[in-house]
Amino acid sequence: MKFTLSWLREHLDTSADAHAVAEAMTRAGLEVEEVHDPVAALAPFTVARIVSAARHPNADRLQVCQVETVDGLKEIVCGAPNARAGLVTIYAPIGAYVPGLGVTLVEKPVRGVVSNGMLCSAAELELADESDGILELADDLAVGAPAADVFGVEPVIDFEVTPNRPDWLGVAGIARDLAAAGLGPLTTPAIAPVPGAFPCPVSIRLDAPELCPVFAGRVIRGVRNGPSPAWLQRKLTAIGLRSINALVDVTNLISYDRARPLHVYDLNKLAGTTLVARGGQASEDGPEHLIALDGKTYPLHPHMCVIADAGGERPVGLGGVMGGESTGCDEATTDVFLESAWFDPLATAQTGRDLALHSDAQYRFARGVDPASVVPGLELATKLILELCGGEPSDITVAGQAPADPAGFAFDPAVVERLSGLALPHDRIAAILGDLGFMVQTGTPWRVTPPSFRRDVEGPADLVEEVARIAGYDALPATPLPEVARPPRGVLSPRQGRIRTARRALAAQGFHEAVTWSFTARATAVLFGGGDQRLVLENPIAAELDCMRPSILPNLIQAAARNAARGHPDVALFEIGPVYAGDRPGDQRTAITALIAPHAPRHWAGQGEAALFALKAELYALLETLGAPVASLQLVEGQNREWWRPGQSARLQLGPKTVVAEFGALHPRTLKALDASGPMLAFEIDLDAIPEPRAGKAGGGGKARGPADLPNLMPLTRDFAFLIDAGKPAAELVRAVAGADKTLIAAVRVFDVYRGPGVPDGQVSLALEVVLQPREATLTEAEIEALTGKITAAAAKLGATLRG
Repeated sequence: MKFTLSWLREHLDTSADAHAVAEAMTRAGLEVEEVHDPVAALAPFTVARIVSAARHPNADRLQVCQVETVDGLKEIVCGAPNARAGLVTIYAPIGAYVPGLGVTLVEKPVRGVVSNGMLCSAAELELADESDGILELADDLAVGAPAADVFGVEPVIDFEVTPNRPDWLGVAGIARDLAAAGLGPLTTPAIAPVPGAFPCPVSIRLDAPELCPVFAGRVIRGVRNGPSPAWLQRKLTAIGLRSINALVDVTNLISYDRARPLHVYDLNKLAGTTLVARGGQASEDGPEHLIALDGKTYPLHPHMCVIADAGGERPVGLGGVMGGESTGCDEATTDVFLESAWFDPLATAQTGRDLALHSDAQYRFARGVDPASVVPGLELATKLILELCGGEPSDITVAGQAPADPAGFAFDPAVVERLSGLALPHDRIAAILGDLGFMVQTGTPWRVTPPSFRRDVEGPADLVEEVARIAGYDALPATPLPEVARPPRGVLSPRQGRIRTARRALAAQGFHEAVTWSFTARATAVLFGGGDQRLVLENPIAAELDCMRPSILPNLIQAAARNAARGHPDVALFEIGPVYAGDRPGDQRTAITALIAPHAPRHWAGQGEAALFALKAELYALLETLGAPVASLQLVEGQNREWWRPGQSARLQLGPKTVVAEFGALHPRTLKALDASGPMLAFEIDLDAIPEPRAGKAGGGGKARGPADLPNLMPLTRDFAFLIDAGKPAAELVRAVAGADKTLIAAVRVFDVYRGPGVPDGQVSLALEVVLQPREATLTEAEIEALTGKITAAAAKLGATLRG
């Protein structure tokens, strides 16, 4: 909602400037969005007169003008076709910011001639959308007069109207609240009735009173329609409205001045003598249609209020939204029918949503126009039309009955202090409510009746809010809340601590957390070893979410597929949440699941197995962070899990019955069933299978760590190449070698795998790097040879022999 300062002063006697008004509005609860002050923008610009104009010596389309300005005689280069001697226009000095061009003027030569300023067009001052030349002003204007005074521009205040305050959609309503807030006396002129000279020849019939409870109108004969006077055009243009003609501009003016939308019909274009307010009608060919004033055709449905002529047969308008093109007013209009009605807010709002048709009238009727303004709005419009267009009015005809005014209720003024803390005298409370339009009957208790335009006020608490915002929220007492003893803070359980640690660790490794449903489709659950009938939901929230998930993997796979479909195939996701085992109905366990979809740029060498081993390293790092006994974990090839790819998956366990984690590449067949493209790698940790950490480990508490055991001797390495059966896991050999001497052997790593000439069929060559860490003294050759013997002996127990 926008309005100008001068418009406000037609209703409020105040000397406050625009910024003071905006501050008062904010204090009174009106949310000001912007104060646009064109006066400040036009401050550098003044009136000037061209003394002479000669062709530029180096350009045929430019002229060198000698201009009389507020700064004296200036030489200015101008390219406008209408620049000529004697023309009065607007001058911009060097250093002025030209809003229409978005530039600040600097002194520089134009084709060899220095221009000492600029002569401006309307578009360059943002007074018009476009212009053909510089402004041409009246000859009697004094040189040096401010441009803001010449064009009559003034500040415009723009504020947001809350849905419960439709009375703020008129300047009179804003002035009422500001007067109550003490900004000045309210001076809104009363509306005097305009007597009719003859009976109204148009009758009104209400066939849908639930859509239009009351409809009033009158005929005005002999009007002369045409452009509005300058004052009305300026008033509408200042707030962003386009002037159309005098009749339409009057209705727009009253809509913004009194929050009372109106509509005017060309009487000679109406068929018959009866206007009908009804719902939309349909036939075998579909719903009827209306060509509205915006030139578009809209279907009309039964829940929409339609204004029809010809005895109710032809639609000529959408009640509360927009009139029809067939009865619109133009310069040839001589007789009009002026409409003022009240339309149901919910029906009007729904009509606007269904048709995507929004107008100033629809915006106001959808929020609730004052029912008591039906006839006064008609009288005010009649007065203005007679002043601007002449004519002779008929009597007013009214059909139906306006909704009843809000009912009064008991109010104890002491509740103001009880609810807000404001200790105000009772006469001050009564004065505030009275200034806002409430009828206050003092007594024991008081009885307060809201005005017809305040249907949002339903009880004492609403009145307290009104008193508090007018008295000023800054006057509310600052009373500290009583001290309350703080309850003891909770302590995270080891499981909760592990979940928090895992979330942070995975995020640090570059994974993004996903939060998905704990449900999945039963067919998907079957793919991952679930789908037990006992885990099928009786009342699922969606058909594709009818089973408790046995794993988080399918949800992450589908999330990765959705990202890939939108151009982001390379993702790393994780989720920590519950899973439900099909063979243990009701047994809920917590899983930590991570998935990567490596889609590096194509390369001749291929992606290889680097991503899988990187994922394995991240899994081990996470387990170590969570305090799992990583050194005791057994690496076993994946078995009986159809969603893992054979040969590229494994599991970590603490014995055959305690599986801590599974990881590897997902099977292409499983990915295809979920409409996903590979490759995808993942791991899933059963958090409940990890033993509780000891004190000082992740998730535990209590004792601090002991001193670090840092040896003071340099480590040394020895490499071994063993021949071993190809079916033997490398981890078994690594574990056997590491156990040959737990005191001296610090680490064992596989650094090469070879199959080919020199290696017997069915065997593989595994190269191990063994790190030896002496503790008390540097190892001698004899000690190293003895340790080598222990290593080869431990490997021999697995059938491994040193490669010759």
